[in-house]
Amino acid sequence: MEKQYTNGEITVVWKPDVCIHSAVCFKGLQSVFNPSKRPWVNINGAETEKIVSQVNQCPSKALSFFWNSKTADNNSQTTEKETVETPIGAKIEVIPNGPLVVEGKIKIKDAKGEESEKDKIYLCRCGASSKKPYCDGSHKKIGFQDA
Repeated sequence: MEKQYTNGEITVVWKPDVCIHSAVCFKGLQSVFNPSKRPWVNINGAETEKIVSQVNQCPSKALSFFWNSKTADNNSQTTEKETVETPIGAKIEVIPNGPLVVEGKIKIKDAKGEESEKDKIYLCRCGASSKKPYCDGSHKKIGFQDA
């Protein structure tokens, strides 16, 4: 499931199944992202540039955006997705009181021996995830704190 919020210039996409509830969006731009309100995204709460900047800081990439544009022929709306380059090598980041973020070309081999390739994964550090070895946000529910 995903939800989209548009201001005509950009569309912000939220994927709740990917969200690790780090609150980076909320802490950084409360006029747009406020989980105590419904809908929790007020796409008209700030200038587009500020929204784009904040969305780009989402550690899980549960928030993303794309630019909206008008076609010259029929004036109907089309979308152009932002291009992001994948980093060379691997990068591992510890999210305070949260998961490990692993970025790069990552090959994953499951228990059945089946391989898949990802550009980014979130690995559980708290031990409470029901999707081990992946993070499902359980660290928030159990109050996981870095030692």
